[in-house]
Amino acid sequence: MILNIDHIQLAMPPGGEDAARKFYRDVLGLEEIEKPPQLALRGGCWFQGAVSVHLGVEVDFRPALKAHPAFAVADLANCARMLLAAGFTVRWDESNPNVKRFFSADPFGNRIEFLE
Repeated sequence: MILNIDHIQLAMPPGGEDAARKFYRDVLGLEEIEKPPQLALRGGCWFQGAVSVHLGVEVDFRPALKAHPAFAVADLANCARMLLAAGFTVRWDESNPNVKRFFSADPFGNRIEFLE
């Protein structure tokens, strides 16, 4: 029944659009796409790359500390270097020897996994 994932939605606090752009557009290289006018009134921002990421505003925002997207990248070490250079944390995970991965967080504390 399911053909594909259309997008993932993550939450952010009100006024976080500039921080979202710095992380998802400037660091991760996703292109910001315009939200439909009726949805733009709610705040947030949308990004497109190999996957679409929508950031929606939650007034009582709490970061997702367990639930997370996992982004597959071509060069994990370079991705980690780019995140560190931009001031984001990188926590390597060696719990599964068959998967090379690390965890980071977006500017709002949402858990993000990167794997190769």
